Amino acid sequence: MTIARHIKHRSGTLWLAAIVHRLSGLALAIFLPLHFLVLALALHQAARLDAFLRWTDQPLVKLAETFLVFLLTVHLLGGVRVLVIENFDWRDGQKRLATLAAGVSAIVAFVFLVRVF
Repeated sequence: MTIARHIKHRSGTLWLAAIVHRLSGLALAIFLPLHFLVLALALHQAARLDAFLRWTDQPLVKLAETFLVFLLTVHLLGGVRVLVIENFDWRDGQKRLATLAAGVSAIVAFVFLVRVF
């Protein structure tokens, strides 16, 4: 494969969808231990949990939570996209599905943001 063809192959919508899926999975994997740490506070240190929950009322934290919901939705829909690619014969419309997944993710994150604030 030539360099130009390799670069062209790596610049399409589906390639971008695959990268976003991988990066969202990595971000969620980084977040998960922090989530378990907070759950441990609920079990063993109620006062520290209450202080943490008060801290989470800040607008920047709410915005970060919205981004986390966006990442979760992107990752979920990206996984569905991969399942469709691997289990069905058709290939037409995959770019449209990738764009639809991004749009649905943005809508879900926006609805979460509106409900949080």
